[in-house]
Amino acid sequence: MNAPDDFNLRPSASAPVWFDRPRPGPFPPLTGRVSYDVAVVGGGVGGLLCALLLARGGRSVVVLEARRIGDGTTGHTTGKVSLLQGTKLSRVMRTNPPSTARRYVEAGREGQAWLRRFCDEHGVTTETRHATTYATTKLGLVRAESELAAARTAGLDVEWTEETELPYPVLGAVRLEDQFQVDAMDLLRALAREVTSEVGTIHESTRVVSIDRSDDRVTLATDGGAEVRAGAVVVATNQPTLLRGGFFARLQPQRSYAATLAAADWAPAGMHLSSDREVRSLRSVRSSDGEPLVMVGGSGHVTGRGSAADRLDRLLSWARETFPGSELRHVWSAQDQSPADGLPYVGPAVPGDHRIQVVTGLDKWGLSTAPAAALLIAADLLGGHPPAWGRALRAWTPREALAAGRTALFNAEVGWQMACGHAARLLPGENAPLCTHLGGVLRWNDAEASWDCPLHGSRFAPDGSVLEGPATKPFA
Repeated sequence: MNAPDDFNLRPSASAPVWFDRPRPGPFPPLTGRVSYDVAVVGGGVGGLLCALLLARGGRSVVVLEARRIGDGTTGHTTGKVSLLQGTKLSRVMRTNPPSTARRYVEAGREGQAWLRRFCDEHGVTTETRHATTYATTKLGLVRAESELAAARTAGLDVEWTEETELPYPVLGAVRLEDQFQVDAMDLLRALAREVTSEVGTIHESTRVVSIDRSDDRVTLATDGGAEVRAGAVVVATNQPTLLRGGFFARLQPQRSYAATLAAADWAPAGMHLSSDREVRSLRSVRSSDGEPLVMVGGSGHVTGRGSAADRLDRLLSWARETFPGSELRHVWSAQDQSPADGLPYVGPAVPGDHRIQVVTGLDKWGLSTAPAAALLIAADLLGGHPPAWGRALRAWTPREALAAGRTALFNAEVGWQMACGHAARLLPGENAPLCTHLGGVLRWNDAEASWDCPLHGSRFAPDGSVLEGPATKPFA
């Protein structure tokens, strides 16, 4: 990734701060034909949590990761575990009743508590922090005040303050105590270790290219020619890598950026996220050798639309102006899925068919929500009683009708991007490759040297190999 010259970014640091730590594995690719009770597709925090809970429930489980554990969304997270999630709750309440927002908070509270216990029991370092949603502009102030009302309605013990620790003027902020931040790679190592200790199996460099259901089994084919037969499948790949259920039509892929700075004169004691149009995120973190750093993030946009380099430059320019004299240590990007109704999609990919389950739409808050999603999946596949809060995460509920307008807008934008891309491709010299998912015309990502699809967020390396789904096959 690119950075201003005066930041002097080391090329080796063009990766998340978590990649300085030891990584899980490596685990061998899958070969041959195997059978398991459950196959989990995706080795991020959602997939590993599902695998762990199902293995503890006595099921034989295999995890199939297309690249390496940590290469996806979890390895590129900011590591915040908070129930105050920017302006999330006020957005949820635009298309959902207050009771659903309360259940979403209950799910997050349960997931957060589970993750904190797991970290405490397995030596994963956590740091308790307060969280804020703060405003520096008039528009941001309106949004922050809306979030305050929504958070109180949803059952969060938030307070309003006009005084924060931030090193620049703030018009006001919502504050929530007793949240925490975590080292993402430390967490992934602990989860992978526990999955294998429960006799679960993990395979990396194993991309699932098809999932077929028969009467009693589900068959997964991989890009290496291996095959898995399983009683059930959990697809936990950020954007589900299957057409079944049409989740690609109900999700909008969002790309955002993050960096760490050595800024010795200030470090945040809390976790902060702005409600302004130009979102800014801050937290503290330490490098692998113990150096205190400030992590900044933001500049989000729909994947494949607009210049990624411009977005990154805006974030880094803001960081340079806010923390003069700081030194850039790391810079990276992440991809998340924003659901049309503001809530995750967890459960059967198709109503009534419990053999193929999905975990998606965690909307940048997977560390808080993925544990609850895994508990819900485990209750379904192990024959338990789903908790009442599970209705806020379910993939298929009547409440989705309230988000029909937003879903239609998502797909109208996709149609426009498809039409514009193919029209441009008719011009002389325009021969951008096509996405292998649904044929969208790919756009060159000038910050990360990748081909990105403006339709549903698939990403490809310059050689055509798949970096992000829903595409599963390389382009020629």
